[in-house]
Amino acid sequence: MEFDSILILTILVVIGALAFDFINGFHDTANAIATSVSTKALTPRKAILLAAVMNFVGAMTFTGVAKTITKDIVDPFTLQNGSVVILAALIAAIAWNLITWYYGIPSSSSHAIIGSIAGAAIAAAGFEALHYSGFLKIIYGLLLSPILAFAVGFVFYHAIKRIFKNANLTKTNNNFRKVQVITAAFQAYSHGTNDAQKAMGIITMALIANGYTDSTDIQLWVQVSCALAMGLGTSVGGWKIIKTVGGKIMKIRPVNGVSADLTGASVILGASVLGIPVSTTHVITSSILGVGASHRLRGVKWGTAKTMLITWCITLPISATLAALSYFVLNLFF
Repeated sequence: MEFDSILILTILVVIGALAFDFINGFHDTANAIATSVSTKALTPRKAILLAAVMNFVGAMTFTGVAKTITKDIVDPFTLQNGSVVILAALIAAIAWNLITWYYGIPSSSSHAIIGSIAGAAIAAAGFEALHYSGFLKIIYGLLLSPILAFAVGFVFYHAIKRIFKNANLTKTNNNFRKVQVITAAFQAYSHGTNDAQKAMGIITMALIANGYTDSTDIQLWVQVSCALAMGLGTSVGGWKIIKTVGGKIMKIRPVNGVSADLTGASVILGASVLGIPVSTTHVITSSILGVGASHRLRGVKWGTAKTMLITWCITLPISATLAALSYFVLNLFF
């Protein structure tokens, strides 16, 4: 492959990764602010602005998840036709994100990009291209984090109920509505620490595969550009998904919202510290489900939860298939 072709592919990957990050921002805005908008703790405009700023700050804080994406799914130093693999993965992940956003389904951007990288790599070099130990670690994190979020949300809200069982309901909810501004900010920050790093890892993969760097360290320009793309995407908002997360799972009150926000943010931030990519969509939605089940089991709209679960289950295989097809098409041109 000629140098010019390598440069063009690298530029396309960078543009694609930033586009994915931007789309991830408006696709996943609902995760951070849906509960605060639902309870009227924040107006939609203020909530989105807060989420955009805190997403940016969070994205500038850690790089562990980015390094995991760079090296734990496939080996970027030996990946056959690496640039085409990465570009195909981005095309597939962006396509699936836009489809689910259009229909208002809070699917996982993390599942989409991880499944897409795996699918494109398998199309290029077979199943032996995968780093199974690292890949399985990521899958375990994706699977276990929503279970943990559900359990923590259930227990946390149960404790809150016991602490405030004799408190005036109206006064308590008004106080929690004020607290929810802080918890929404915390949740947006945690979202940035995990989700924005996935695009950083993808760009770094391309830089390694094309010989522009020999280190898995995340360069500052990569971190800043991805943080900006995530923040700008968040500022656009994702109203359809906000409606689903904020109202179609359960009727959310301020005390529920604070409990769900703190649970989701804590699980996501813990994963970011450990360098484990998780689905913020899964974690936050599971937090709401856990809180809702603890509040009143019959109050949870399990039909909506079932639809989400089905989407979560099909995202990995569908995105992997789309990426494989994208790879075969791109391989005709590069």
